[in-house]
Amino acid sequence: MPKVTKKSLLRETIEHINIKKLNAKPLISAYSKMSFSARDLARATEIYNMMLADKSASVWLTLAGSTSAAGCMQVYVDMVKNNMIDAIVATGASIVDMDFFEALGFKHYRGTPFIDDGLLRSLYIDRIYDTFINEEDLQVCDQTIAKIADSLEPRPYSSREFIWEMGRYLAKHSKKKDSLVQACYEHNVPIFCPAFSDSSAGFGIVYHQWHHRDSHVSIDSAKDFLELTMVKMKSKQTGLLMIGGGVPKNFAQDTVVCAEILGKEAPVHKYAVQITVADVRDGACSSSTLKEASSWGKVSTVHEQMVFAEATMALPLLAADAYQTGHWKTRKKHNLAKIF
Repeated sequence: MPKVTKKSLLRETIEHINIKKLNAKPLISAYSKMSFSARDLARATEIYNMMLADKSASVWLTLAGSTSAAGCMQVYVDMVKNNMIDAIVATGASIVDMDFFEALGFKHYRGTPFIDDGLLRSLYIDRIYDTFINEEDLQVCDQTIAKIADSLEPRPYSSREFIWEMGRYLAKHSKKKDSLVQACYEHNVPIFCPAFSDSSAGFGIVYHQWHHRDSHVSIDSAKDFLELTMVKMKSKQTGLLMIGGGVPKNFAQDTVVCAEILGKEAPVHKYAVQITVADVRDGACSSSTLKEASSWGKVSTVHEQMVFAEATMALPLLAADAYQTGHWKTRKKHNLAKIF
């Protein structure tokens, strides 16, 4: 039996799906005449198209989980480049360990969950279910974040401000041009990571602070909340496309309540779609169903749809259908990053 080596395991790269080459409309149309999750996905796609057609609404993507590493990275990039997304709230891993990581020239690799994880550790390979990452490459990502922090004025930053600086860095130094961080920087789409330190960014900023203890960059989570609430107040009408749940989903929904506490007018999110595999019976579902969220005054129940499906299968179909429907062609650019 041949010896398992790092080179043999990091051989086949993940290929990101291209929604511009995916003819999803006939399938989504067929799904609309079916039942169960097929009809739910068709309804969700209809609502997402309504968001794009609504000239008064900004569209927010909330992103949790590992869909970027799993092959959906280009989906998000194409949505930003084609004016289908106006703001993003994500986990740090999605933005830093996955997207920024590949922009530096590194790759995610096809792997398997049926392997000795002790062996992977000895080879310095990290596993995301059936996807492999070279830990040595990831540490270069950590150090690049530290380098960016070292270059900035020592003060508290919102995650949006810091990610904007990451986009500026990539505009000069990226090895891969199709990066979500760089695309958002170039198209004035703000990215918020309310749990920014739970990622390579955290290691990089800790490294920076360790070596600059008296005067350093830090991340201000309250400033994050205030800035995203400002985006909500500026947008007024909004639609949420939520992949997974967790902190990004709650953070985006909570802006309505925050605006109310500030004494400002910000209507509930008019449209809401969530794609998740979480269960609701234990109070989970990454906090709540959309109908439950309406009891908190966060979303409307007129145009909302839960889709209980694995996102790497459902999202490309929804996004491809919306791309082919083409409402993005006549949408105004919201340029929400410019309000700061």
